[in-house]
Amino acid sequence: MMKRLKQILACCTLAAVIFGCASSTPSRFYTLSTASTPVVASQAYSVSVGPVTVPAVVDRPQIVIRSGPNQVIIHEFDRWAAPLKDDIGRVVAENLSSMLGTAQVTLFPQSSAGGASYRVAIDILHFDSDLGKAANLDATWTVRSSKNEVLRRGRTVLTEATQNAEFDALVAAHSRAIGRLSTEISRAIQEIEAKKP
Repeated sequence: MMKRLKQILACCTLAAVIFGCASSTPSRFYTLSTASTPVVASQAYSVSVGPVTVPAVVDRPQIVIRSGPNQVIIHEFDRWAAPLKDDIGRVVAENLSSMLGTAQVTLFPQSSAGGASYRVAIDILHFDSDLGKAANLDATWTVRSSKNEVLRRGRTVLTEATQNAEFDALVAAHSRAIGRLSTEISRAIQEIEAKKP
């Protein structure tokens, strides 16, 4: 009798596990996109982007949604396709390559990054997602010379409204915010270049 009960319980447990796996929600993966900017005339200088830091609360595969002043929701099935700080660095590098007209843009810590004319470090202070409303970005950034001299510091604080309450609209809003951050950095580098003798 006891043996029969154990067999029934084992079968029920196995069936529950199989049913649970079969009905689980599939994960959706998202990636930031570059800004659509016209390519400017070719330049001879090089740029290294990184390191990029992000707050610990969003430094995870899952997309984190702010649900109140002191509360967030971690969405298990809506995820970043790559580590967020890597994706931000990639998009800024691609944007700067177009905006500055140089193919010589690398990501830190690639070996070619050490000899770059300019090094851009980005510290994301806030990367808040408000689903159905807006993507909020607060970032400080520094442009250094190849000799590690600080040439320009800046802070970019902005909000990009979302088109709807879907995750792809939220990621698109974050992409636009990173595009605007890239524009501010590219202008700083262009101003530095313009002041050279």
